[in-house]
Amino acid sequence: MGKVVLFELNSQDPERAAAFYSSVFGWKIAEPNWGYYPVTTGDAQALGIHGGISKGPQDFPHGTRIQIEVDNIEETIQQCVEQGAQILRDTMEFDDFYLAYLVDPVGIGIGLIQYKK
Repeated sequence: MGKVVLFELNSQDPERAAAFYSSVFGWKIAEPNWGYYPVTTGDAQALGIHGGISKGPQDFPHGTRIQIEVDNIEETIQQCVEQGAQILRDTMEFDDFYLAYLVDPVGIGIGLIQYKK
């Protein structure tokens, strides 16, 4: 089962967004890495879904996107496309994971993430 493991908030002013969420909700916002501010929304006593805040790209300037963990990103992309999804960004490789962005058949943006083992 693909579980939601992260969220992503995209904004044209990520510094301001980070300050807002930190101040109002007490989220812990780390220093940016690749323009991405890692966010911690819980701890051992009160679990939360972690994520990040970044400057939204041209194709997704504002909004929220969930990251769904998958075992095989290429197979999952193919299944998504067969079911009517569109690829926004094909598989990108990072140090510890692979990431792709899609739009589902009804227009909702999602991310797929496969952690390296």
